[in-house]
Amino acid sequence: MPSFPSYRPRRLRRSAALRRLVRETHLDPGQLILPVFVRSGAERRLPVASMPGVSQTSVDEMLHDASTAVDAGVGGMILFGIPDVKDANGSAGWDEYGAVQQGVRALKREFPELVVITDVCMCEYTDHGHCGVLTARGEVDNDATLPLLQRVAVSHAAAGADVVAPSDMMDGRIGAIRSALDAAGHSETPILSYAAKYASAYFGPFREAAESTPRSGDRRGYQMDAANGDEAIREAMLDIEEGADAILVKPAGPYLDIVHRVKVATRYPVGAYQVSGEYAMICAAAERGWLDRDRVMMESLAGIRRAGADFIITYFAIEAARRLRDGQD
Repeated sequence: MPSFPSYRPRRLRRSAALRRLVRETHLDPGQLILPVFVRSGAERRLPVASMPGVSQTSVDEMLHDASTAVDAGVGGMILFGIPDVKDANGSAGWDEYGAVQQGVRALKREFPELVVITDVCMCEYTDHGHCGVLTARGEVDNDATLPLLQRVAVSHAAAGADVVAPSDMMDGRIGAIRSALDAAGHSETPILSYAAKYASAYFGPFREAAESTPRSGDRRGYQMDAANGDEAIREAMLDIEEGADAILVKPAGPYLDIVHRVKVATRYPVGAYQVSGEYAMICAAAERGWLDRDRVMMESLAGIRRAGADFIITYFAIEAARRLRDGQD
């Protein structure tokens, strides 16, 4: 390539119009997915202390948020349920009248164009807070958990979910869920697999929002080691072989190398979850005047897209979509 002075890269940075013209990575509101925490009742909006602007909501309040999201051009929502009663098996997870199931039906009735994704896991529904049933020794029983995940996924698809997203990290869960969905007449329902979900300290605020902190131990026995990269590729390939239609990496920001590697290796649709800790850190620093909230928000999302993510789950979805809609960099 030519060198200075014949080549001056700054020539194409002189104005906002020029910068937009040659921009390599484009972020669109339709690529953003808003996470919501839904529970039973009516007119309920319970703020999450560690996540400014985020609340647990009843279905009617969630619909208000969905309306705002649709107006901003947000592409979808992912639902996490908080049940009134928990038990050892997480049986509320497949309750036909559970908050998620009711929320899905309401969303598809009111906003049919909005992509509705449901989180398929047991941690919100078990009284011990783990992502599967426990053995007598207190360890998560992988194979005994699979039939329960099947029931949850089928109940979500029956309610009208556009996509089911298993986040439990049990071995064999994608194949089990695919076979259960097909047998129940939901062969058209895609699976978004949390194939590379790390045992991350960045999940802290989420566990407050979802009321899913384990009562004992931690999740390092089934979620991935933060130091591993090759393992993420094996997990993604295994889930694709079992029937996953798209892959999710979680968290996003500290794992941009994984987002890139999974995209290159699989060539499948790949999403990334900008998790609660990433969101909370930006909010906290901005509240103290240490960062420009809007600029850091948009820069972080552009970085995730640049790494290779086709879509992003983020608590900033509505704010970011509005800025994109209004043409703000």
